[in-house]
Amino acid sequence: MAMARHGCGMRRLAGALWLVVAAAASVASARFIVEKNSVRVLSPQSLRGRHEAAIANYGVPDYGGRLTGVVLYPDAKLANGCKPFGKTTFKSRSGRPVVLLVDRGGCYFALKTWNAQLAGAAAVLVADSADEPLLTMDSPEEETPDMAFLANITVPSALVTKAFGDALRAAASKAAAAGDGEVVVRLDWRESMPHPDERVEYEFWTNSNDECGPRCDEQAAFVRAFRGHAQLLEKGGYALFTPHYITWFCPDAFLQTKQCKAQQLCVHRVANARNASWQWWDYVADYHLRCSMKDNLYTRRCAEDVAKSLGLPTDLIDKCMGDPEADAENDVLKTEQTVQVGQGTRGDVTILPTLVINNVQYRGKLESTSVLKAICAGFKESTEPHVCLTPDMETDECLNNNGGCWQDEKTNITACKDTYRGRICQCPVVDGVQYQGDGYTHCKAVGPGRCAMNNGGCWKETRNGKTFSACSDSDLSGCKCPPGFKGDGIHCEDVDECSEKVACSCPHCSCKNTWGAFDCKCKGNQMYIKAEDTCIAKNTSAFGWLVTTLVLSCLAGAGVAGYVFYKYRLRRYMDSEVMAIMSQYMPLDNQNGERLILREEAQEHA
Repeated sequence: MAMARHGCGMRRLAGALWLVVAAAASVASARFIVEKNSVRVLSPQSLRGRHEAAIANYGVPDYGGRLTGVVLYPDAKLANGCKPFGKTTFKSRSGRPVVLLVDRGGCYFALKTWNAQLAGAAAVLVADSADEPLLTMDSPEEETPDMAFLANITVPSALVTKAFGDALRAAASKAAAAGDGEVVVRLDWRESMPHPDERVEYEFWTNSNDECGPRCDEQAAFVRAFRGHAQLLEKGGYALFTPHYITWFCPDAFLQTKQCKAQQLCVHRVANARNASWQWWDYVADYHLRCSMKDNLYTRRCAEDVAKSLGLPTDLIDKCMGDPEADAENDVLKTEQTVQVGQGTRGDVTILPTLVINNVQYRGKLESTSVLKAICAGFKESTEPHVCLTPDMETDECLNNNGGCWQDEKTNITACKDTYRGRICQCPVVDGVQYQGDGYTHCKAVGPGRCAMNNGGCWKETRNGKTFSACSDSDLSGCKCPPGFKGDGIHCEDVDECSEKVACSCPHCSCKNTWGAFDCKCKGNQMYIKAEDTCIAKNTSAFGWLVTTLVLSCLAGAGVAGYVFYKYRLRRYMDSEVMAIMSQYMPLDNQNGERLILREEAQEHA
């Protein structure tokens, strides 16, 4: 882009030519995508509905979040927001945050937002002055010393259409005049960033020069501040990062940083091939510090020293780069020019610097926390890494009434799962045990090991050292009262076998119910046989025992003999069947012998 070092006048000339070429290219073929969030009017009833708003390219859009506030409109003299509101502090009657509506025109968009922020606004809507498609509000190209406020804008801003702005203005003015009622809107950024799966893919489009003014200072500061987050996300497999360098189709005389661009791209390619793509962040941060163009320190040797200090093989980097000084197209930079053109839902990359997250261009201040929030909004719910769920990043909605989800207060197991966008009610997996249910009113442990988790939600009770449970590890689900109890498995009660005559009902038995069982005694010199529910004499004569033993032995012998005979007959039958089948396909030896004897007898009779 801008020149590295050829004098102040030459840099101005290069900048002018860049603007001309960039403007011509944008008119001819650029496809700029306006990124949007939604604005839903909640009251008054006559305005209820959803509208689109174009996210500004400054400030801090609340990616993944939403804001409910009251629309206020300033006095006519200050309606465009170009002048400070003085000692005025905007407050709503209900105490909700203020969404200040201002008119377009008269000054930079960013200045309107700054003045509104100083007056207490939590967000700013700019009403367009013409009936036209929504456009992206950007900060000034040339940042003069009096624009230092740009780095301090922390509230989100968006442009709304003229028709919607006129309706909001009329309703807010009417509510203020009547002193009754409020215009309540909900700004929603939750769907502004695609979140299809558990990995976020993002690109950082920048340039290698550090002499392009405040924008280059901003991107260098961002690399230093965001490096830790980026490396954490990449090492954990949560994100896939790709650096790109904006390359304008300008005369060769004004492309003095080809070598540097190609080198930094090749550093990432080589590091990525070594499964250490995060080293690019270390290289770029050290490069800006040790080889600054601004401080006249950039040399090829310096860049190679940085690569060597990080353990990166310079020979592979050189091979990737080719010869940047050759009078020929550089394949690495040519590829960058190709992918710079918009693809799919992403428009052309025309703003320096640009972040593309999940194929959508990030809008807002290039600041570490703001960018991390946007990346966190790109994860599918419940797959976000821990860094996205810290108190500094989002509010844990499970802390308030458990998020309205199911909870087992005994074990403190809950179906509420905090996500970056809010919360979901989903039956959990605890210690390898899966819970199933709707997540809102009920969840139940299922599968192996379920009885270890609050006894699988089943009945369980201990009395006098005895414990009975309606949960069985042999059953993967459900609750069943154990023998001696009746109920649905959630509630079980003892069965009184004595009164219900289900046991100990023999004529000479006396029954006493116990918890989970019964105690049966026989009268006189008898003992109780539970399996037969009968009483037999304890003391029997020797002859009686002998007879009993002989009878039992005979019965046992008969059973064994019958079993052996059955097996023998079955085997003989099976053998005959197998031989009959085999004889159909392969004659046996004895069959051949019988045929030979018959043939000889026939010859004798002849």
